Amino acid sequence: MTFEIGLVFAIIGLAMILFFTERLSIDTVSIGIMGLFIFTGILDLEEGFAGFSNPATVTVAAMFVISAAIFNTGLLDSFGRLLTLQAQKSEVGLILSLMLSAGILSAFINDTAVVALLMPTVIQLAKKNGISPSRVLMPLSFGALMGGICTLLGTSTNILVSGIAAREGLEEFGVFEMTKAGVIFFIAGIIYMISIGTWLIPKRKAHFSVKDSSHLGNYLIEIVITKEFEQIGEPFHKQKLFKAYPIEALQILRADGRKVKVYPNTPIEKDDLIRITCEKETIQKLKKIAGLSIKSELEWSTENVTDDEVRLYEALVTPNSDLVNKKLLALNFRHIFDQITVVGIRHRAGLLEGLLKQTKLRAGDILLLRGTEEAIQRLSEGNDLLLLAENKSRNINKTQSILTVATLAAVILLSAFKIFPIAVCAIGGVVVLVLLKSINPLEAYKAIDWKVIMMLAGVLSMGAALEKTGGAQLLGDVITENLGEFGPRAVLGGIFGLTFLLTNIMSNNATAALLAPIAITVAASIGVDSRPFLMAVTFAASLSFMSPMGYQTNTMIYNPGNYKFRDYLVVGIPLNLIMWILATWLIPYFYPF
Repeated sequence: MTFEIGLVFAIIGLAMILFFTERLSIDTVSIGIMGLFIFTGILDLEEGFAGFSNPATVTVAAMFVISAAIFNTGLLDSFGRLLTLQAQKSEVGLILSLMLSAGILSAFINDTAVVALLMPTVIQLAKKNGISPSRVLMPLSFGALMGGICTLLGTSTNILVSGIAAREGLEEFGVFEMTKAGVIFFIAGIIYMISIGTWLIPKRKAHFSVKDSSHLGNYLIEIVITKEFEQIGEPFHKQKLFKAYPIEALQILRADGRKVKVYPNTPIEKDDLIRITCEKETIQKLKKIAGLSIKSELEWSTENVTDDEVRLYEALVTPNSDLVNKKLLALNFRHIFDQITVVGIRHRAGLLEGLLKQTKLRAGDILLLRGTEEAIQRLSEGNDLLLLAENKSRNINKTQSILTVATLAAVILLSAFKIFPIAVCAIGGVVVLVLLKSINPLEAYKAIDWKVIMMLAGVLSMGAALEKTGGAQLLGDVITENLGEFGPRAVLGGIFGLTFLLTNIMSNNATAALLAPIAITVAASIGVDSRPFLMAVTFAASLSFMSPMGYQTNTMIYNPGNYKFRDYLVVGIPLNLIMWILATWLIPYFYPF
C-alpha cells in the first residue's frame, strides 16, 4: 500500500465517522472531504470540482424542479383521497395502498418529496381511524425506498451510479433498465410488510401529548404586571425581564379583556396578564421581582395555549433543513418565522427536558409550534419544516396540469429511447416548464435541494481519489481474493451485502460513490461484465431498512412514529436479508455476467 492510498483511506475513514456521528451535515462533510483531497494533492482542482459538472449532479438538480412542478399541479392530492377510503376499510388495506402509492410516485419523483407529501395525510388518517402512526409510517418510508429503485429517475443514487458508469466509459443506465428487477424487489417487500412486517412493526401511541406537562420540560404560567413594575409602557424588545431570564411570552391579556399578540414592539401595560413559558427554577426567581405577580401555573393543553386565532401545530425538521445543528437561541426563531413560537421539541431520545432555546436541532426533530394559521402557512411554503397537518386541497388547473405531466412524460420517453442524454432531457424539461409557467424561476431555485447537490459533487471525489491512487484496485483485489474462487455470483452477493451494511451507517449516495468504482474494478479483475455489480451497488444503496440514519425518509418518520432504533433492526434485518438473497439470484438473471 502506497502513502497516497493510505492517505485516501484515512480521509474516507474520517468521512465515514463524521457521516455516522452526524456531528456535521452530510453536505458539509462531503465538501470538506473534497477539499482535503485537493489540499493534499490527491486530486487537482479540475478533478476535485468535476462533481459539479457531472451529468448526474445536473440531472438530479433538474429533477428536483420537475418534481416541484408536478406537486404544484395538485394532481397528487388524489392519492390522499385514495388512502382515506382504504383507512376506513382495514389497516392491512391501508398499508398495501400506502406502499403502492408511495412506490408508484417514487419511481418518477424524488422519494423524500413523496414521503413529505403523504406523511401529514397518513398521520391524520391514523388518528381519525384509531390506528397507531407507527403502524403506517414505516411502510410509507419503505414503500418509497422500494419504488425508487424501479426506474433511473427514482432516486439520486440511481442517477449517481449511472453517472459514474458513464465517467468510466461504460454505458449509462436506461430509464427503465432497473424496472424488471426493481418491481420484483418491490413486490417482495410489500408481501413481507403486509405479512411478517405487520407482526413486527410496533404499535405505539402518538408521539406528542401536549397535555403531558411533565415531559415538555418548560412550564406554562401566567404573570400579572402591577404598578411597581419598572418598565411599564416599554416594548418587549427593551424589557430587561425577557433578556435576563430564559422565558418566552406567548400571549397578553389586557385589563380591558383584549387579547394582544406578542411582537418585539408590543408595549407592556399595567395590569397586563402575560402567559409565558419557563423552567421550574425560573419561577422561583420571578417571584422575587418587584411588579410581578404569578397568578397560576397551568397544564399544557389545547385550551390553555390556544385562542380563536392562535393554535398549536407540529412541524418536522427536514433532513436537509438549514435549521439542522443550530440552536433556537442562535437562530432567533421568531425573527425567521414571524409570529411563531416554539413551545416544545421532541428529539430521537425523547421529549425535551432542558431549555428550549439552548437546544441544537437535528433532522427528524418535531417542533410544537404556536402561531396563527396565516403564519403557519407561510412557514409551510419553505423547505426547512414539514407541517404535520393534512394539506388543504388545491384548485387544479386542468390545462396546466396536463401540460406539466406531458412534459415529464416527454423527458422520460426521450431519455428511455436514448434520443437525447437524460441530463439534456431533464434540463430541457425544466426550460419548458418555466416557459409554460408551471413553475417560475424563483420557485425553481427554491425547489432544488442544494445540500443534496453539494453532497453529490463532494462524494464523487471519493471515487475519483480511489481510482486515481489505485485504492479501488487494492480493495477490489481484496474482495476478489476472498470471494473470487466461489464465482461471480458470490462476489456480487458480497458487494451487495457490503453496500447495504454501509448505507445504513452513512449516506446512501456516499456509499454508492465509494463502492461503484470498486465494483467496476472487481468485475474487470474476474473478467466479467460490470453491469450486474453496478446494479448490485445501486439497488443495495437504496434498500436501507435497518436504521433511521440510513436514508432520509427513515429519519423523517422516526419521531412522528415514536420509533426506537431497535424497531428498524427488528423489521429491517429480515427484510434486508430477503433482499440480499433475492438480489444474489435475481440480478445475474436480468443482467448476465
